[in-house]
Amino acid sequence: MDATSLKTFRALGDINRTVSQANSLDEAIKGSLKVVQESLGAELVVVWYYDEQGDKRLHPEFWTGPNDLTSISHAVGEGAVGKAYQSQQAVRSLWFETSPDPVTQGDFAGIEVRSAVCAPFSSVHDDYGVIQVVNKVGGGRLSDEDADVIEIMSMVVAQAVSDNEGRFEAWQHGPTIMELRGITREFQNGDTISKVLRGVNLDVYEGEFLVLLGESGCGKSTLLNIIGGMDRATAGSFRYLHQDLSAADQATLTEYRRHNIGFIFQSYNLMPNLTAYQNLALIADLVDDPMPIIEALESVGLASRAKSYPSRLSGGQQQRISIARALVKRPRVILADEPTAALDYATSIEVLSTLEEVIAQGTTLVMVTHNEEIARMANRVVRLRGGQLHEVTVNRHPVHATDLVW
Repeated sequence: MDATSLKTFRALGDINRTVSQANSLDEAIKGSLKVVQESLGAELVVVWYYDEQGDKRLHPEFWTGPNDLTSISHAVGEGAVGKAYQSQQAVRSLWFETSPDPVTQGDFAGIEVRSAVCAPFSSVHDDYGVIQVVNKVGGGRLSDEDADVIEIMSMVVAQAVSDNEGRFEAWQHGPTIMELRGITREFQNGDTISKVLRGVNLDVYEGEFLVLLGESGCGKSTLLNIIGGMDRATAGSFRYLHQDLSAADQATLTEYRRHNIGFIFQSYNLMPNLTAYQNLALIADLVDDPMPIIEALESVGLASRAKSYPSRLSGGQQQRISIARALVKRPRVILADEPTAALDYATSIEVLSTLEEVIAQGTTLVMVTHNEEIARMANRVVRLRGGQLHEVTVNRHPVHATDLVW
């Protein structure tokens, strides 16, 4: 057995083990793709699912790489992805010139597509979607042997789909309300420059629950601060609805925060010398059309504690008061930075259940968390690594807070 065949054999063995040990369909597919990416040294991998019940298009459900593909979809027969699905035959484009091939151009804004393979994954009874692998890290191209691995892997994934959960209705996201392109953030300490964000591309959609995950120092809190208008990017563009905030002055950012953004912090940040009611009133006075304060307290189940000071409230109650404080502004977007990190499990579930009710009313929630289990509630999970988007999952079946276990 030559080195290439041995590498292929080992990769397929790893894929089979990943699928057999997975606890869910999504885990099986994601794990398989990670094996392929690592084995082949691929730059990008994407799973496209066909939305049989909705718009009859192929939508990205999971991918790795620095770009947000959520808004992209393919009609059957359109581009390499659509052609692979229509024909149920792999489309191998292994020798592009320096510019992208027309069948793939537009799939990955800002990425030069040097080589790509699109392989359909299907069972005997159903055609589920397409697995797409693009480029090799470091400028290399995918080979025919690589394409063989991808095609075989797609059959393994198809079997996992067939044996497990089958289809789910595709997530239909709302209008784009935030658009970040090429966001870079640098901090200077003497002669040393630290680059925390390195060209982040991300859209935020109305009414979604978006989770930002990543190890300490990956840039997730810095990104949240830029989205919230508490910090400005060193380079790149940030738009909220039709307003360009990339070079906004402090007065403009203050107005943006005041009228559009609600904040929930890990440490609650309640004024200790004010009652719960007064903490909310302090924020309500800043906006033109606040929610009635008692109504906001009722929404988190704490109207009876309106006259209580923070020192008389448990940690979970204080966090729920901070949620009510965010809601009293009627914000379009709520940003939460590790809102359960200081809480025990039972209290965390109470707080997350409250946030679940907030999302159900149509408010957009962007949350930074280190807790992988919480990410199961989200519509989308964005994992950052080294200041860039590293992996994105569109969650087709979010769970309720009460289903979480850790």
